[in-house]
Amino acid sequence: LSQKTTLETLDIDHLNLECEFNNVDHRTELNGVDRLIVRRGQPFTISVYLRSGSYQPGVSSLDCVAETGPQPSEQYGTKASFALSANIDTSCWSASVTGPPGDMVVLSICSSPNAPIGRYTLTLGRSVRTEFILLFNPWCPGDAVYMDNEQSLAEYILAQDGIIFRGSYKHPIPTAWNFGQFEHGILDICLRILDMNPKCLRNPGKDYSGRRNAVYVSRVLSAMVNCNDDKGVLLGRWTTDYEGGVSPLYWRGSVEILRNWDQQACQPVRYGQCWVFAAVACTVSRALGIPCRIVTNYLSAHDTNNNLVIERYVNEEGELMKSKEMIWNYHCWVESWMTRPDLKPDFNGWQASDPTPQEKSEDVYCCGPIPVKAIKEGELTFKYDASFVFAEVNADVLTYMKKKDGSTSNVTSATLVGQKISTKSVGSDAREDITHIYKYPEGSDEEREAFKRADHQNKLLHQKEDLGLLLSIKVTSDMKKGCDFDVFAVVTNNTEHEKHCRLVFGSCAMSYSGVLGGNCGFKDLLNVRLSPGAERRVPLTLNYSKYGGQLTEDSLIRLAALLLDYSTGEAKLAVRNIVLDDPQIKVRILGEPKENRKLAAEITLQNPLPEPLEDCCFSIEGSNLTGGRVITERLGCTVGPGEEAKVKIYFTPTHSGLRKLVVDFDSNKLCHVKGYRNVIIGK
Repeated sequence: LSQKTTLETLDIDHLNLECEFNNVDHRTELNGVDRLIVRRGQPFTISVYLRSGSYQPGVSSLDCVAETGPQPSEQYGTKASFALSANIDTSCWSASVTGPPGDMVVLSICSSPNAPIGRYTLTLGRSVRTEFILLFNPWCPGDAVYMDNEQSLAEYILAQDGIIFRGSYKHPIPTAWNFGQFEHGILDICLRILDMNPKCLRNPGKDYSGRRNAVYVSRVLSAMVNCNDDKGVLLGRWTTDYEGGVSPLYWRGSVEILRNWDQQACQPVRYGQCWVFAAVACTVSRALGIPCRIVTNYLSAHDTNNNLVIERYVNEEGELMKSKEMIWNYHCWVESWMTRPDLKPDFNGWQASDPTPQEKSEDVYCCGPIPVKAIKEGELTFKYDASFVFAEVNADVLTYMKKKDGSTSNVTSATLVGQKISTKSVGSDAREDITHIYKYPEGSDEEREAFKRADHQNKLLHQKEDLGLLLSIKVTSDMKKGCDFDVFAVVTNNTEHEKHCRLVFGSCAMSYSGVLGGNCGFKDLLNVRLSPGAERRVPLTLNYSKYGGQLTEDSLIRLAALLLDYSTGEAKLAVRNIVLDDPQIKVRILGEPKENRKLAAEITLQNPLPEPLEDCCFSIEGSNLTGGRVITERLGCTVGPGEEAKVKIYFTPTHSGLRKLVVDFDSNKLCHVKGYRNVIIGK
């Protein structure tokens, strides 16, 4: 007691937060070094200048209080009180003097690795107050988002650009995206997103306390990236009418979207689709310190009644009839890396969450996070939304023909969902196939066991070997927008009898979410005869003059062949989605790429269409390349068939390292053609 009474409180004059040193040490310097931004569970140092006296070990004292949120509370973990100790304790809030005694004190402070993230006020002594921002720390073993791999951390936290895979599962197309999580003002916008979520508006104290939990934060983001229930960031639209906004294909990155939301008083930005929702969620997650990546699931099922079965109906021409249950050509969501202390052991690691509003979860349009391993093992009782994500990659598909007389009959179809689940590889732009982490190989014993655990009829029962008539669709390798090309329905008779059949072979434009458009070519053969063992290839020519005016922005065409066996009445359906290649954008950098030196990019695109292009413009964007903005250059002339559109665009890089210059081309006939160029910026 006598020792306590002799302790003297340090008389502080002012502080130096040593932002440059601390931010570099905490890997937040790309946010700027004008304020203190640190990661939890890792010490940071402050220089404390005394007004009078000097620090004396064992004699001097200093009370420290760290607070976050509007109602700080020690009970809820939003307020921490701690005094000087001999050494830093990285398991909790602590402070220690690390410099020699004197009138300037080097104070080391460490936050708890479980502290809520966000804006903090730090009070030292009776009256000296300062502010800092605390983020998740995937470099800290005590943090729930800890990731023990430097290459992965460079990709999933620090990389400001990346690749999103679109196209089709037969032809995945890489699209560059500028995440821009370290661009000026983006971190503040990400924190504002948390503050605008309905849980925070209803009970801010409880919400701020919840921000210690990465599971809670990622679920809030899943809801807030869409605006269906709240003041979220993006409004989705899956029609061709984008009045009052822009097409989702307009966006090259997240920065413009987030700034628009912030500057428009939290009114939703119009418009987004799945890859845009996922990309914005990835930006916010990385900004807050949660390792995150974008995943593309090809032939993704949207199961509305939770029975893990997609029921489709076609008419007698093989055309798909409207239904709430769809198979999207692809669908994108995000995976975030974290532990799951709320679940059984062994379900830590990648957690899938989906910010695209599809179905409600706990009365809110959000989805996840659910351990990817739970999807693979068929553990559908786990939080959150396991059955919906399981169906996206594993649902059975049953097809029926609805006849003109109102009757229906089964149609044999080999459609599978959950194909080529893809993400960008660590350290390169290559595609990494991660299907194996979501599902066991088709037909394996492990797959059957997973389905039993999912309380679902084994899909193997529907996949008996078919030794009768076989139907498939084949395409050529060169299907470019603007060209005419053939596709083929291939019929094979594996029976011992001659077969007499009707073959309907049609094509139509399609959006990536499965909505069908206009006819692109059709053929109806009433008299197809095949001797035993024979094969027949039936061509269908797709002419640009016919399909060009029908194409949606997704450049997708759905091919469907329906084969009716006259002798048995059985019907078979083959479906294939094809994506037409846009012309390649070529980017040439003029001059030596160095930071803070003006550069020029020469950008060219050859018109592949048999008609002129008008109103042509190129746009570029890149993290630490274009100052956080989009730079646009318009052509003042028409570009004829086969001619090149060419511009020079100038920009000034601000940081060294590998950077991605994202390019977009627009005209009256070619909309949102994407390209990119990796540029190494020197010091």
